[in-house]
Amino acid sequence: MSKEDTKESHPVAANSNGKPLTNGKPVASSNIKSAKQNEANTLPPQKSVIIAYILWLFGGIFGLHHLYLHRDRHAFIWLSTLGGYFGIGWLAEIFLIPEYVRDANEDPEFIKSFVSRLQANRRPPYSARRFVGEVMIGYLFGQLVLMAIPETIFGGIDWSFLHWLIPVFVSLGVWTVGNIGRERGVWWHCLIGAILIYPMRYFIYDETYSLLLTALVSALVFDTYSKQWLRTPPRRHGIAERTIKLSAALILYLSCWCCFLYFNGTITDEEGGEVPIHEALRNFLTSAWWTDFTQALKDTYQYGQHHGWYETWKEIFESMDVDGERNSYKVLGVGATASQAEITSAYRKLSKEFHPDKVKDEKLKATANQRFIEIQQAYNVLSKIKSSRRRKNKKSVDEEPIVL
Repeated sequence: MSKEDTKESHPVAANSNGKPLTNGKPVASSNIKSAKQNEANTLPPQKSVIIAYILWLFGGIFGLHHLYLHRDRHAFIWLSTLGGYFGIGWLAEIFLIPEYVRDANEDPEFIKSFVSRLQANRRPPYSARRFVGEVMIGYLFGQLVLMAIPETIFGGIDWSFLHWLIPVFVSLGVWTVGNIGRERGVWWHCLIGAILIYPMRYFIYDETYSLLLTALVSALVFDTYSKQWLRTPPRRHGIAERTIKLSAALILYLSCWCCFLYFNGTITDEEGGEVPIHEALRNFLTSAWWTDFTQALKDTYQYGQHHGWYETWKEIFESMDVDGERNSYKVLGVGATASQAEITSAYRKLSKEFHPDKVKDEKLKATANQRFIEIQQAYNVLSKIKSSRRRKNKKSVDEEPIVL
């Protein structure tokens, strides 16, 4: 890096008409545009260490601090592994965040240190932390694809041929980790290494070891032949482009998990047998409960169209019985139009009938006690509601104007 690259830019002066001047002479508009572009490239928006630490503390396992610092690949890895294998990597970053912030701000001290590393090492030196991360993420992505492939014939097709996608995803995991920060490399080197070693699965029957070997070789090829310094400042994409890329990666990642659950996941029934999730889902969608539920939704929609959505919501809210009034009438065995005297009479009668002291059988005493408690609660609920309504009605009558 030359001395000219490290010089600080000076503000552009302007004449009385507002036109910029350089050495007392007006500057052409094209030069102004070029100067603005250079300033935008050399002076990125400054990030705060405090904000980075706050995001690390409250959303670090989801990579929020990396999104804030424009480290989108790092954020995706944290999202897909919940903070680097359930928070291990997240905790290890507590002392690295200041350096991440200096990198994002292109701090002069960081640039000076980075230049010294460039001069000392033609290629990035070996990093055990990065290499282990490449192997672990490559193995994770490969294992995820392996789990997502249907284990049985589905739709009349044997999907086992999709296992050749495993080296592709292994290499993508290695490449993603290898391109975090100020290091970079091409993907096809990782892919070639993964494809060349992948046939060893036919000799190593344990998928765990064959996948681990594939990820290990792919990472070795990347570190040996592909890894280079990122000598130019990282390109800062717009929020729309970043959102699209990150969303696409997350959709692909979550789709693999959904395929695994749908095709190969199982649930345990009452008898202890395992039922595939896709069969359980199909049975659920044809069950009487689901049929009744969908019919209720259709009826509610039609009712809303004819009577209005306000009345529909009012009916739904009343049917929820949030105040317990309907259930209390049912417990006491009285109608919705019952007076306070009728409610009190029903309460006294049922209280005597189900009082725990009158039940001699010890087996029935617990049931009677529960019933006695329900009766008391129902009486209290209805008494409270009736009293509240009487107060409201009295207030409404008192506030009515006297007509002469």
